[in-house]
Amino acid sequence: MAKKDKDQNEGAVTTLPKPRLREKYAKEVAPKLKEQFGYKSVMQIPKLDKIVINMGTGTGDKDPKHLENSLRDMTLIAGQKPVVTTAKKAISNFKLREGMKVGCKVTLRGDRAYHFFDKLATVVLPRIRDFQGLSPKSFDGRGNYALGLKEQLVFPEIPYDTFDRIRGMDVVICTTAKNDEEARVFLKAMGLPLREK
Repeated sequence: MAKKDKDQNEGAVTTLPKPRLREKYAKEVAPKLKEQFGYKSVMQIPKLDKIVINMGTGTGDKDPKHLENSLRDMTLIAGQKPVVTTAKKAISNFKLREGMKVGCKVTLRGDRAYHFFDKLATVVLPRIRDFQGLSPKSFDGRGNYALGLKEQLVFPEIPYDTFDRIRGMDVVICTTAKNDEEARVFLKAMGLPLREK
């Protein structure tokens, strides 16, 4: 009881509600996939492993404010503090030195991944202008799907008054599927708007 009071006073720990997609997966998606692909065990059924969001700032150490704002936007979008990524090697043509801060990334697992997936499929993607569905060719051969977003303003959490410049990001949805076909069926069943061709 004391721990709960402490958390309420400090406001440090916020518990997320149970993701509705997790319930949908257990009740509808998993039985459908098991029947369609003839899995012997429930452990073979593809599920959401993690979601990695990556944002490159591209300015290096020249503009530290840009990196700060990228971290702020990413924290709002993911609901989790991102880590700063650094250049692994120096490339003189890009004025890049080894160890220079070049972006940020965040890895979502468990309930946070389900919440983000739900938000991406139902709120964010339909807000993109002239959205026709996602390309079915962005699978990597191992059941993972990658997509790029041109601007962070499609997320409802980003306030227009703090907006300073457009930042794109890459989102990689990692599943436990063995191949692209299983991953495609799984992601469509979970509500990701994939085009047929």
